[in-house]
Amino acid sequence: MEINDMKELKWHVRMRSPSESRDMNKYCDFHRDHGHTTENCKALQREIEARIKRGLLSSYIGNDKRSRNDRGREKVPELQFPVCLFLAFQLSYLVVLVATRGSKNNTSKWQTLEGDSPLVIARGGFSGLFPDSGRYAYQLAVQVGLPSVVVWCDVQLTKDGDGICFPDLKLENGSDIDTIFEKRGNTYPVNGVDMTGWFSVDFTLHDLASVNLIQRIFSRAPNFDGPPQKILTVMDVVNFAQPPGLWLNVQHDAFFSQHNLNMRTFIISVSRRVVVNYISSPEVNFLRNINARFRKSPTKLIFQFLEHDDMEPSTNQTYKLLLRNFTFIKTFASGILVPKNYIWPDINLYLQPHTSVVSDAHKAGLEVFASNFVNDARLPYNYSYNPVAEYLNYIDNGDFSVDGVLSDFPITPSEAVDCFSHMGKNEREQVKLLVISSEGASGDYPGCTDKAYSKAISDGVDVLDCPVQMTNDGIAFCLGSINLKDRTNVDETQFSNLSTSNPDNIDGGIYAYSLTWSQIQSMLKPAIYNPYANFSIYRNPNAKNDGKFMQLSDFLSLASNASSVSGVLISIENAAYLAEKQGLAVIDAVLDALSKAGNNNQTAKKIMVTSSESAVLNKFKNSRNYELVYVVDEDIRDVTNSTILEIKKFASSVVITKKSVFPIDKAFLTLQTDVVSKFQAFGFHVYVQKFRNEFLSQPWDFFSDAYVEINTHVSFMKINGVITDFPATAAKYKRNRCLGYTNLPLYMSPVPPGGLLGLMERQNLPPAVAPYPVLSENDVVEPPLPPVVEKPPTTNTGNGSIAPASVPTPRNGQPTIVASMILSRIAVLATLLLC
Repeated sequence: MEINDMKELKWHVRMRSPSESRDMNKYCDFHRDHGHTTENCKALQREIEARIKRGLLSSYIGNDKRSRNDRGREKVPELQFPVCLFLAFQLSYLVVLVATRGSKNNTSKWQTLEGDSPLVIARGGFSGLFPDSGRYAYQLAVQVGLPSVVVWCDVQLTKDGDGICFPDLKLENGSDIDTIFEKRGNTYPVNGVDMTGWFSVDFTLHDLASVNLIQRIFSRAPNFDGPPQKILTVMDVVNFAQPPGLWLNVQHDAFFSQHNLNMRTFIISVSRRVVVNYISSPEVNFLRNINARFRKSPTKLIFQFLEHDDMEPSTNQTYKLLLRNFTFIKTFASGILVPKNYIWPDINLYLQPHTSVVSDAHKAGLEVFASNFVNDARLPYNYSYNPVAEYLNYIDNGDFSVDGVLSDFPITPSEAVDCFSHMGKNEREQVKLLVISSEGASGDYPGCTDKAYSKAISDGVDVLDCPVQMTNDGIAFCLGSINLKDRTNVDETQFSNLSTSNPDNIDGGIYAYSLTWSQIQSMLKPAIYNPYANFSIYRNPNAKNDGKFMQLSDFLSLASNASSVSGVLISIENAAYLAEKQGLAVIDAVLDALSKAGNNNQTAKKIMVTSSESAVLNKFKNSRNYELVYVVDEDIRDVTNSTILEIKKFASSVVITKKSVFPIDKAFLTLQTDVVSKFQAFGFHVYVQKFRNEFLSQPWDFFSDAYVEINTHVSFMKINGVITDFPATAAKYKRNRCLGYTNLPLYMSPVPPGGLLGLMERQNLPPAVAPYPVLSENDVVEPPLPPVVEKPPTTNTGNGSIAPASVPTPRNGQPTIVASMILSRIAVLATLLLC
């Protein structure tokens, strides 16, 4: 499993005990030896300075030049917005910066109230990555969002009547004020309920100058907390970020009135200095009080709905009741802001039919904005963990479109609006990329079943894969693991007593070669693979045992009849063990199936044979019809030319891991390797695995957005193909219209590896990790496969099952088969101990 332990641990902490996770956060991550080595940035600095002189970046670079020193790192000036994150790549790799980033999707009329494209509203800026309402968050949101992006500011009033942008009434929920002013907490009634905390009404703006913003969502990275992130006034946000649109949200007008602070006066004073595009509040009285002042201005007043059963303080009605009275709301507001589940409710994370909220509000002349969009949380299973799919369901579902979405990750709805909306499956491909399935659409159905393969085909996969396993009676079939425990319900059957252990005393499994095809087909069910089950992230549980197992011959027939599929990938592992210890000739079985399927002489579909065993590929190298693909199944930082020449003797393509392209340190990209370009220089196609939609599979640099991850690998590193559990995501990426623009918008530009590290304070850097190894000839060269021995005798267990033989071992002598659940738990335990 490609899981980053620290990132998953944070999610685990958040899910187990949200109320305690901030304390645990403080203990983790900070008490360790910090330091990291990154690439030299002098060339980048010179390019940035040159562009400043040409007037291209003058509004983006700050005047203060505070430097950081780190092991092996050059001094880098602090940037006013995170230039390293996006702009560094544009400069270093000559990607054209877009001069006009306007949406070019004008071919279809939007079903919004006015027919305009939906707004992207950045809640607290880019708060999904940086501390909410901080300088970096606002500036990055403006840089990577649509040109019409609106930044959201939750307004709180200080003791001296100034307005700050802060996401919560209690300042300790997003800052370190409780450590700066330990004894200045207080208890006040808020909407009739006593609340204890640190409140802005007890501090002047001068007091708050020493307070630092921190990440308030405990499963998100705290590495950007600290001195650069200060509490900002409303005017600071306008001056620093220069947002195209400004949205002020007033959550607690009644509370501030109790402390003799006038929110109405403040809001009106701000509106006289700058254009305020939207003002929202969940309090009816506040909006009614300012309605006359803004009736003839461009400012729109928006009534914010809280949860259904919450009580609106002015009317003493629940928001559920107010939802029935749009005529009343129209008297003081021009729109409504509702939680997204008001529109698309779900039960147990499965979507229910949409409500009539949008259409009813539009009929009443009210715009509708939806809130609570984040990338790094559970999504309804209908979206296959793809946040872009969720946005599209609100803006491009054929029945209606909301007028805007409020998001912590504004880059993702920007993509949805401009790149992916109003797309059909026949949309022209904008990039050459081979989409290869990983066990079919295994993110939606149990892998290697008829349902997973059918879904992958309908999703637009190019190459359908079959990891070949052998049964006790010599039948080749498709399954993602030789261990039946990983992909079937074998533990729930009469065969559960067949579990074996390997020489290292790690609990083993029940292996495919231990049962006959008849036993597997009639007595087992497929089981969906949940790589992040330890963190309560599951895949489509309603379909967890759906589908039927498929013999290799049936798989080949299915792929052959699918006109949209350009090829198949046959994966062969453990061939030496199966031949020598089990008397099973997997290569002969594959060749026989291909021959019977008519694939030996056909050219219509590509036949790819992959293995991490060079001896296996050597058996196929005389067959000209096959593309032989060597799997480098370990993370590497480099490969020698002599090793590539050795691989070229038996393969023309390679599969490498994502970490071999972009090494990772505690869920942050550190740099990029030359592995892809080196292989391609020798004529190899390079395919990368495994791409998944779940946000836990992605480094922070990719913003919990599968499209950002894919795009960075394709546009930046020029890989030839992706191997993915979710082929629909990769297939849709190839057709997104933004890739065809003359000027590539920043929300569809690759991110620079290591860019986030340059924005961290030294004490917040992840600890340096040991470099990955270099792939050498010794890792590749293998002896020929042993002959297939006579099948060893088997023991009847008395219940119709066959006792398994020993556990296979790879060429380095270490066990191949391990219990993934046990190891993942060991990884979590080790991380907890280190913290």
